[in-house]
Amino acid sequence: MFITLLVCTFAIAIATALPLWHNPHWSVRSFDFPRLQLAFLAALLLVVQLLLLDLSRPANWGLVIITGLSLAAQLWWILPYTVIWQKEVKDARAEDPERTLTILTSNVLTPNRNAPALLKLVEQHQPDILVTLESDQWWEDQLAALEKEMPYTIKCPLDNLYGMHVFSRLPLHESEVCFLIEDKVPSMHALVELRSGDCVRVHFVHPAPPSPTENDESTERDAELVIVGRSVADSDEPVIVTGDLNDVAWSPTTRLFRKVSGLLDPRVGRGFYSTFHADYWPLRWPLDHLFHSDHFTLVSITRLPSIGSDHFPFLTRVKLAPVRGQDQEPLRPDGEDHSRAEDIVRDQSASKHDVPEPGE
Repeated sequence: MFITLLVCTFAIAIATALPLWHNPHWSVRSFDFPRLQLAFLAALLLVVQLLLLDLSRPANWGLVIITGLSLAAQLWWILPYTVIWQKEVKDARAEDPERTLTILTSNVLTPNRNAPALLKLVEQHQPDILVTLESDQWWEDQLAALEKEMPYTIKCPLDNLYGMHVFSRLPLHESEVCFLIEDKVPSMHALVELRSGDCVRVHFVHPAPPSPTENDESTERDAELVIVGRSVADSDEPVIVTGDLNDVAWSPTTRLFRKVSGLLDPRVGRGFYSTFHADYWPLRWPLDHLFHSDHFTLVSITRLPSIGSDHFPFLTRVKLAPVRGQDQEPLRPDGEDHSRAEDIVRDQSASKHDVPEPGE
């Protein structure tokens, strides 16, 4: 029994320590993903150790301490995404349809052919904006019926899992499709006009993930997030960035994006809202995101039912309330963050000036 607990303890400890190794290789950085699962296993192992080990022996206490430290390390990253943490974004005091923006983000999975399920959700929830990721020409054709009520569109159908479409009930101005870092990975940028007449700068992104077979580093994804973040940080206008970031909410990359952009994460203090993988509940992570400037407070955030994709759709309602939101505090970058961000963009010869600035 002791040998079994010893092996389990050091397996958890190694999995906890691996992300500290500053290597961009996918197999190492992927250990940022299962922090919730590792925390559960560490807590379970700790209970077993306390129940079964003879704690009068110092060696057994060593196992307990190692497991406890592993658990604490995992909790440090994931606790902000639980209800025991202070909310980063305030609750909206009252819904105001004129100044409320509802965005439904859905990675549809290109081979998935259950378009009626998504259309049903749009009919049910009446979002102001629908953004689809991994949508090809087939999906464009199936969603064309939405244009009767959502006539403002941006379209980029692709067969490479990076197609993207935007359908909006609200006017879109200065719309642009860009390929910021990689030639086959688009992003979309626009100015959306609310019913009140206020305008919001919106960016829809889906950077490519690191891959052990195609791209064993995450530098392209990281660079796209950093230049978008740097671009919006300079804006005094209301800003929203949403999409599938191919990264968990608590990862160093996502945290760096939040720091350099100054945007807020409405998940903090509310829950994980894990959107991937829809088919395997023990292996779910928050990969689809919406970040916004302090001009907004939160009306609601919801993970919607599956549409047959590997991602759940993600529905967020925010209210433009700049006075109430002005004292909301984002993460703040330090010198090391700025240095890391500079190294990332230099490696890709990228610049924030490559990012469109609608409304500026």
